[in-house]
Amino acid sequence: MSLVRPYGDTQDDGAVQLSFTLPIAWDEAADEAARQLVAKMGFSDVSVVEGRAISAGFSFFVVYARTLVAVDASTIRAPSATGAALSIEQVDELIARRVGRKLKVVGACIGTDAHTVGIDAILNMKGYKGDYGLERYRGFEVFNLGSQIAVEDLVRFARERDVDAILASQVVTQKGSDIANFTALAELLEAENAREGLLLIAGGPRVTNLLAAELGYDGGFGRGTLPRDVATFIARRISDRQPG
Repeated sequence: MSLVRPYGDTQDDGAVQLSFTLPIAWDEAADEAARQLVAKMGFSDVSVVEGRAISAGFSFFVVYARTLVAVDASTIRAPSATGAALSIEQVDELIARRVGRKLKVVGACIGTDAHTVGIDAILNMKGYKGDYGLERYRGFEVFNLGSQIAVEDLVRFARERDVDAILASQVVTQKGSDIANFTALAELLEAENAREGLLLIAGGPRVTNLLAAELGYDGGFGRGTLPRDVATFIARRISDRQPG
């Protein structure tokens, strides 16, 4: 067993920092409301270290507290989609040798999400942090549809172009919009019998590979992902599906 709990000043002290907004005007009573709220969550040694008004009728708080709760880290399994990344040359060689043609990849920010920084970093030739995007690879034919793409339009495009992989990006997570959009895409592909043989990938700052699997995706990439991670994943997965 490997029980772990939050670490603040000393190991296993259970110290945590919480921040949140309450829909009340700020005063000393508001600070006390924040303290009692955190205490009712089961925390001890609760201290409000910052409380201030952020607009009419709303206050923001930073609270320190402690917890006795621990988890056994040795029992937790959350496999990553990111493995030992290949170089551009290695990816291109793998695709040429095992597939024998360019792999078609389409990416888009789905729903009303207008944030293209993530999908552009993965797909555009210039890439991210000195790591070239998929447009730079000889083994990929890349279609970047940009932002605010309806899932129906993305599925239609994927079928018309007979793509090998879809990269769906979501940055906005307000009220679970990311989960709703990811789910809608996966369900539409299933309903139109377009899921088989298609590599479906989710991306975004709050995406994990475990979450993506729960939503019916082949892989999920979150914070810190480089283009080579996605390129390697696509090349290996599709190569593994080839006969022989």
